[in-house]
Amino acid sequence: MRFKPWLMMLLAGLSLSAQAVPDISFEQYVVNLQAEAVAQGIPAKTVQSAFEHVQFIERAVKNDRNQPEFKLTLDTYLPKAVPEWKVKQAQRLYRQHYALLQQVGKQYGVQPRFIVALWGIETNFGKLTGKYSLVSSLATLAYEGRREAFFKKELFAALRIIDEGHATPETLKGSWAGAMGQVQFMPSSFLNFAVDQDGDGRKDLWHSLPDVFGSAAHYLQQHGWKEDETWARRVKAPASIDAKQLGVAVSKPLAEWQALGVRNLDGSALPHLGQQASLVMPDDREGRAYLAYDNYKALMGWNRSNYFVVAVGYLADRIVGKS
Repeated sequence: MRFKPWLMMLLAGLSLSAQAVPDISFEQYVVNLQAEAVAQGIPAKTVQSAFEHVQFIERAVKNDRNQPEFKLTLDTYLPKAVPEWKVKQAQRLYRQHYALLQQVGKQYGVQPRFIVALWGIETNFGKLTGKYSLVSSLATLAYEGRREAFFKKELFAALRIIDEGHATPETLKGSWAGAMGQVQFMPSSFLNFAVDQDGDGRKDLWHSLPDVFGSAAHYLQQHGWKEDETWARRVKAPASIDAKQLGVAVSKPLAEWQALGVRNLDGSALPHLGQQASLVMPDDREGRAYLAYDNYKALMGWNRSNYFVVAVGYLADRIVGKS
């Protein structure tokens, strides 16, 4: 699908927004998007090339509107997210890429096991990176309108990625929601955190493992990662603890949690460490409880789901033989 009239409209000074025109067609919406992109400083040649074959992706709209809701607990989720075959594969890949992981981990101050765990949880170690054209999927989701401002911002970020030469319109592919590469960065995260670890002049999160590992580590570093701490410890918490004390917004020294009756999972006393931690119960009081350290919060900067964070932390621990 080609949209040549957009440049003429831009030159004529037409800057209609989709919100100003009810029932606007997708084709007209794309014309307006292109004009807005150029107005934001993205070169017209880049914009024209990126939108040359843009298509409406109905599946993206269906997925966005009908995301499944299942009643899960961590006890049912973790075996699916981190099955034993994935643990074994993660351990093998950790050993296989150990030298590179150590180099990257030292540079950014991130323990390598967490890089591999993110890689495994996000895309099954690079096997499931997504097949959708990002320009098409992001334009579709912006047009759909529920989160127009968010998806327009990501679309314009994707155009800048193309303009900077890190991908072409044909190779810029990802999930229906716009996440891309082996660690599933949104375009804005790519611009802010992706690195050219292998020094070839491109930030390639699809094919270059140095870039993949370096970008993941850089992201965590910039979100407050502490290389001398782990992510969390599983604990027992008494029912007497006030619900207002739960969640990552409340942080206390381990000694205070000890005084409130929190214990290690085996019932022993918490260690005498100076660390601050938050008491997190992803399944409320019926399920597992964790004392979450700052690295837990850094992982939440990647994905706000407690289930995601626990899956990454659990896999990272299993990689180095912790249960």
